[in-house]
Amino acid sequence: MQLDVIAKIRTDFPEKFGIPRQSGLVPELVGKIVFEPKYRNSDALRGLEGFSHLWVIWGFSLGFASSSDDRKWSPTVRPPRLGGNTRIGVFATRSPNRPNPIGLSCVKILSIEETEDSGTVIIVSGIDMADLTPIYDIKPYLPHADCIADASGGFSVDVLGKKLDIVISDEVKSSMSEEKINALKKLLEDDPRPSYQDDGRIYGLTFAGFDVQFKVEEKVLSVISIKKV
Repeated sequence: MQLDVIAKIRTDFPEKFGIPRQSGLVPELVGKIVFEPKYRNSDALRGLEGFSHLWVIWGFSLGFASSSDDRKWSPTVRPPRLGGNTRIGVFATRSPNRPNPIGLSCVKILSIEETEDSGTVIIVSGIDMADLTPIYDIKPYLPHADCIADASGGFSVDVLGKKLDIVISDEVKSSMSEEKINALKKLLEDDPRPSYQDDGRIYGLTFAGFDVQFKVEEKVLSVISIKKV
């Protein structure tokens, strides 16, 4: 089966490290879905303005082999949120280490805009994708069908609500806009580090064109520096 890339999304994440583990966890993170020239037809989006959310089907574009013959897969993975030592069946997780590098995200539609250079674009929030991630399809979220009130969350429920306290001095955050600082705080609250790494080292992630250095002690994450890349 051959899949066409219908669009790519522009986000603040040029690298994998730091991207939220699930869509919707950080509503402050905004992305722009830009359609490929072949699919820049506003008629294809007619009626979408009546929906609040989208399902986005996309491909992992960073750190994956391009051919299925080159990819190795394991029937079990070690979710970082479980400490990195507990093995769970790959199909019981949302790990990116899968037989097929396909992602599924639910994002909120903020606006649908006409642009001179890219045609109709969709501005969405709650993203969990790297910059220029290829998109294979979008579908409207249907509350009456997609929302299951009594669904169970398995082992994922055990890690909900575990947040870090974020400390950023006025001097450190002065180089970044307030909007981006708020998004960064929400991003860091969920602790982007693998859960099994609690060694007090300094970590760095690239976000919105800035190199962000931080460290974690106990349950407090302190941002050491924010510098333009």
